[in-house]
Amino acid sequence: MLPEALQALKAHFGGNLSTAPAVLDAHGHDESRIDHHLPDAVLFVSSEQDVLDALALARQHHFPIVPFAVGSSLEGQIIPVQGGLSLDLSGLNRVLSIEPGGFQATVEPGVTYPELNRQARRHGLFWAVDPGAEASLGGMASTNASGTGAVRYGTTRDNILEMRVALADGRVIRVGSRARKTSAGYDLKNLFIGAEGTLGIITGLTVRLWPLPAEVVVLRCTFATIREAAECAVLIMGAALQPERLELIDEHEIHAVNRYLKRDYPERPTLWIELAAPSRAALEDSLNVCRELCQDAGAQDIHTALTPEERSAIWEARHKAYTAMGALHPGHAQLSTDACVPLHKLPEVLDFTRQRCEQRGLTASFVGHVGDGNFHVLFQAAPDDAATWQAIHTTYDEMMGLTLQVGGTCTGEHGVGLHKKKYVAQEHADTLDLMRDIKGLLDPQNLLNPGKIF
Repeated sequence: MLPEALQALKAHFGGNLSTAPAVLDAHGHDESRIDHHLPDAVLFVSSEQDVLDALALARQHHFPIVPFAVGSSLEGQIIPVQGGLSLDLSGLNRVLSIEPGGFQATVEPGVTYPELNRQARRHGLFWAVDPGAEASLGGMASTNASGTGAVRYGTTRDNILEMRVALADGRVIRVGSRARKTSAGYDLKNLFIGAEGTLGIITGLTVRLWPLPAEVVVLRCTFATIREAAECAVLIMGAALQPERLELIDEHEIHAVNRYLKRDYPERPTLWIELAAPSRAALEDSLNVCRELCQDAGAQDIHTALTPEERSAIWEARHKAYTAMGALHPGHAQLSTDACVPLHKLPEVLDFTRQRCEQRGLTASFVGHVGDGNFHVLFQAAPDDAATWQAIHTTYDEMMGLTLQVGGTCTGEHGVGLHKKKYVAQEHADTLDLMRDIKGLLDPQNLLNPGKIF
């Protein structure tokens, strides 16, 4: 950013603009901790007009703008690799309205999903997409995040009705509809969801809410191998039980969770299965079918969590698995990734990846939203262990190669950012030029989050 650009920003925004070293540093990395690039300045916006004014100055002085909210991304989406302005939207954090009869809420992009759930709960409603971290709704839309609830309720894309988006040329457009369905014109809403701030900046969202389930239970089932657990997940989905959540966590992650949270879960590959129903009788029917399927699939131990406290403890363990693995290996660098495959291919791809990790002696652990074929691998090694990191990246490449070969995608929910650009080029080789054309049409000066996706 040229000095005159910085001066223009200071003159316009005053104290809302910061160049303090600690603030720049906080906006120079995400939760992956792999890349670190400082912005030239950070602007804490308080209105949609602030966003438009920042875009006007960016066009005039030709500096990049990178949207930022809570910094919970894992693929480098918020890292300002070309410097410029980090546009901090976390101050746009109001829930503007909740419409219980329409099962929807209108929010600013900096609202976190736990905060929306706190306000929606009094209406008997909730936002169903749960990525674990206290992510913002705008950030979740930008990466099309999902999480533990996606198997039942879909991803962020499936739960956004309408958005306001500020374009690079200064226009604000409304995309989507507050109606539950629409067939009017091109589907521009979904063009911006998952675009990671490269096509426009989200300034408002109307999202879908769901009724809180009446009766809920969680099963914890252990298996001899990760492949058996994945095969059981396929059986459960085929039985039309429609679980609320269906999660796999391997024995390494269970061991870390036991140490970190002082638990005593059996340290074997485990499925956590949440079922819900409108009545206790209906829930018992589903529970009995699920137990039988797990037993037929080779479950070694089946535990039922009925109380809210027990269920909460299980999902706390799932959400803190990443942190627990880091605590188990202090000083290690981590590489967390995700892939998503057709459900019937999940056991094959998981088993293949686990075997490659074991053959190379890698420290790697697996978790997954296995009901929709989405899984995560967390690789770890000492930062200066070049040979091990070479083996990690070789394994990563092989895993992605098989994922694409069986018809999967290089990311089910993390997004592309900086770290998956080469896999997107492989997955979408026939449409990459078209994506670039769309980027050039909406952002001809390449000011919006440059260096990401392509």
